[in-house]
Amino acid sequence: MITIALSKGRIFEETVPLLAASGITLSEDPETSRKLILATNKPDVRVILVRASDVPTYVQYGAADVGVAGRDLLAEHGGQGLYQPLDLGIAKCRMVVAVREGFDYARAVRQGARVRVATKYIGTAREHFAAKGVHVDLIKLYGSMELAPLVGLADAIVDLVDTGHTLRANKLIAVEDILPVSAHLIVNPASLKLKRETLAPLIEAFGKAARG
Repeated sequence: MITIALSKGRIFEETVPLLAASGITLSEDPETSRKLILATNKPDVRVILVRASDVPTYVQYGAADVGVAGRDLLAEHGGQGLYQPLDLGIAKCRMVVAVREGFDYARAVRQGARVRVATKYIGTAREHFAAKGVHVDLIKLYGSMELAPLVGLADAIVDLVDTGHTLRANKLIAVEDILPVSAHLIVNPASLKLKRETLAPLIEAFGKAARG
């Protein structure tokens, strides 16, 4: 049995065509089904639905053989115990530092003052600012990141940006890019050894589908 870990939302929607191109279709619509384990048209392939941030963990520990996860989560996870053969080129966005309009970010950074940064990407943010020699107080948040600078909780946020509409609507501006983000195929190394006959063609099919 091959188990594929996916998360609902944009990555799932953009992965479905890649699955189809690989000859895999789901037996149920995850939007209408309450099941967390979905069968496919292949008796030896199933899909499990997990929280996006948990996909790397499920694959790392072998609860799933393969998964699809954003580069942002892989950077935060560290990538330990994962084989990452493919950048699928889907769910593209970028991780940025953003501040409220009118905040002099360049001055705050240049003066070496401590900057308060709200984010759920604590590890990535810490590395980014450490590389710049900037002292930061990191505040862990899980959602509504744009609110933090508006109510004085933080001077800046580190978050993902796609169109930038949400930033503009809340009078925030991106002042620094940290990294481009897209979804990657990740594989459990032990699974690849033990199930190579099944997994290798699947990885190849994903690669061909991603290249178009």
